[in-house]
Amino acid sequence: MIKNDLYLRALKGETVERPPVWMMRQAGRYLPEFMEIRKEYDFFTRCQTPELASEITVQPIRRFPLDAAILFSDILVVPQAMGIDFKMKENTGPWLDDPIRTAEQVQNVIVPDVNDTLGYVFDAIELTLEKLDNEIPLIGFAGSPWTILCYCVEGKGSKAFDIAKSFCFQQLEAAHQLLQKITDTTIAYLKRKVEKGVSAVQIFDSWGGMLSPEDYQEFSWKYIDQIVEALSPLTHVVVFGKGCWFALEEMSRSKVSALGVDWTVSPEFARKTTGGKMTLQGNFDPARLHSSPETIRKMVHEMINRFGKDQYIVNLGHGILPNIPVENAEAFIRAVTEWKG
Repeated sequence: MIKNDLYLRALKGETVERPPVWMMRQAGRYLPEFMEIRKEYDFFTRCQTPELASEITVQPIRRFPLDAAILFSDILVVPQAMGIDFKMKENTGPWLDDPIRTAEQVQNVIVPDVNDTLGYVFDAIELTLEKLDNEIPLIGFAGSPWTILCYCVEGKGSKAFDIAKSFCFQQLEAAHQLLQKITDTTIAYLKRKVEKGVSAVQIFDSWGGMLSPEDYQEFSWKYIDQIVEALSPLTHVVVFGKGCWFALEEMSRSKVSALGVDWTVSPEFARKTTGGKMTLQGNFDPARLHSSPETIRKMVHEMINRFGKDQYIVNLGHGILPNIPVENAEAFIRAVTEWKG
């Protein structure tokens, strides 16, 4: 049994003494001990070496009173497993030498045996669970099929993903074929994570907000919902769609355990749109962690009071930024553990 099950109780909608807290991208980026590892090993080596991935996962747990850990990995390990050769370029981010732009390329994308291609992730889960020793839950994650497609077609990060969108609009059949292959691989990947012992999974739809509400239904939500349907009988599923406020009502009708919201919506809007009966997660602006610890504390308490302590998980509205002072990250977390209703 997990000793601190506050996060799991919030996902179940139970009454809690305070809301649980964790931070997206809490494993790495802003921690000095992570930067030491980064000096020695490149990005995907860190992801693909179970000992390194598990160590990075627990680094913030050693420092802070967090209520959940999230496995250190990356959403692009899934397309890598499908034979799409992503690299991480310094000062550029994700990079693909040969982006997917044709139906023939889509045909050549494989749906792999995840045990063969992603075994290192499952090994990292085993090592991490040993280190956590049932203290707190471990979260597994994957990118949404749409978000993965964006990188595969664009070949790199983008502010608008125009090439990816054009591909979908001009080569509809190929786009849906690629999205389905990503979906099938993701379902197998997350199921195996659950078998290995993660307590919940989160789907990151980082680029869902690039689409119109209608296109979101066709190219993103339809595939996310397949994942939710497949995983919800097995574990808690959280969906976080950045910029997807327009889809919150539809999402709330699915079998998700919780919905993540970014900082562009108010707690009141998120509660009203999701019917007031859904566990919500978020939505502190990551850049606000540049404020003073006193201001952070005050804003976090206000955020909790607006969302309400029950059916709520305190988090950022996106991943923590690399240049956040460690003491400010700590102020955010301790503001939650010290909150009194």
